[in-house]
Amino acid sequence: MIKETKNGLILIVRISPNGSKNEFIRNGEDLKIKITSPPVDGKANKTLIEFLSKTFKVPKSSFEIIKGETSKEKTILINNINKEKSEQIKSFVNSIT
Repeated sequence: MIKETKNGLILIVRISPNGSKNEFIRNGEDLKIKITSPPVDGKANKTLIEFLSKTFKVPKSSFEIIKGETSKEKTILINNINKEKSEQIKSFVNSIT
């Protein structure tokens, strides 16, 4: 799920660590992201941010895990992006099947 706030975009995802590859999966209304890293010492979070940064073409510094640092359910703030980039990200997330 993705929503726009005055601080930027909020992305709510469920993480599945130790995957065979990094990928997005739509699970009904929910968005799931498979990550190759294990959930040890923040490795999965680091890989998640790198994957989102590369996919959305947004600097890693623009991502902040605001809820769920140690949980599979994560709320991620994407800030310091312009309106055009925001629309591109929302369109991409909504197109995942």
